[in-house]
Amino acid sequence: MSAPETTARKHWIDNLRWVTVLLVLFYHVIYFYNNKGVFGGIGGFGPYPECKQYQDIVMYILYPWFMPLLFILAGVSARYALEKYDGKTWFKARTRKLLVPATIGLLVFQWMVGYFNTAVAAQDGTFDGMPVVAKYFMWAISGTGPLWFIQDLWLFSLILLPVRKLDGKNKLYEACGKAFGGKAGIVFLALLGVLFWAAEQLLIRNPRPESLDGLYNLYKPLFYLVPFLMGYFIFAHDAVQEVLGRFWVTLLALAVVAGAILVFTGFGQDNTTPQYLGSPLNCIYGWLACLAMMAWFKARFDRTSAFAGYMTKASFGLYIVHYLVIASLGYMMKQYTQLPPVAMYAILTVAVFALSPLIYEIIRRIPFVRWAALGEKKR
Repeated sequence: MSAPETTARKHWIDNLRWVTVLLVLFYHVIYFYNNKGVFGGIGGFGPYPECKQYQDIVMYILYPWFMPLLFILAGVSARYALEKYDGKTWFKARTRKLLVPATIGLLVFQWMVGYFNTAVAAQDGTFDGMPVVAKYFMWAISGTGPLWFIQDLWLFSLILLPVRKLDGKNKLYEACGKAFGGKAGIVFLALLGVLFWAAEQLLIRNPRPESLDGLYNLYKPLFYLVPFLMGYFIFAHDAVQEVLGRFWVTLLALAVVAGAILVFTGFGQDNTTPQYLGSPLNCIYGWLACLAMMAWFKARFDRTSAFAGYMTKASFGLYIVHYLVIASLGYMMKQYTQLPPVAMYAILTVAVFALSPLIYEIIRRIPFVRWAALGEKKR
């Protein structure tokens, strides 16, 4: 195994990760009240497509890139971790951190999210007569919500073990460093957008009702595996990161232009359909935004502070717990108040950023719950 390229902690990666997680929290506030009937939301404030909710522009801006970016960063982090630890030790830690919250954590914590996810259906008597124990397990499964991300990530960690053995002498890794970290590196990095587009074509175009097609399109395992492996083989190189940093202004400008065109031409469409996600324009914007965010943070935010240090440690926990705030408070405001939509969005935004850290700090102090919900070892 080759030695690490650098021993200094890359604060820009930490900062980009927690900032992206905060964007996920805000995205879910908007997503919860989307009017397209997308899974996990309670519905908007008018029928789709007649009612255009202009606040949904947030979804058009963020959805094409923020989850692929998190998988890229996860691949980079996996590379760095495996330069310090053997595969068995690393995978054991990944299982505790990822698989435990995504399985046992459903029964301990996420069932509360599932309760509110199914509350709308419960009002029409769908679950009348169902035993409480059966309801509890149904809530637990329904409470998976955003945890699909860590379920995918655990699967990719498992896949990475044989992939590492196939590249035992790091020939592929080193070849990627030379190709993408050289003089033409920025051109090759941009052309990876073709692979990004090709991976989007692996979604099921016309998912069949009452099948697992929709679930597959939600998890998108074959699509997200691509950025994860890109992170591991390509973006973990110091030379590649330096290339990105030199072009941060250009990449950011191109991403803003592509995003503006995408929103202007596509607003009003269902931005979660395979057809929309696989469109060339969506993929161009999504890939440019991934590159631009990495380049920007590499060039301008490679430093830390007390707050950034806390967020680096807490962002995973905030991701785990935040949807309980959104699902519970968002549901109760929509069902039991006459608040105007702008007030609901404002209250829910403040609540998710204020209460998620509080919930995280509480449960991380409860021994068994800390392990089951957060995958954290004994303090």
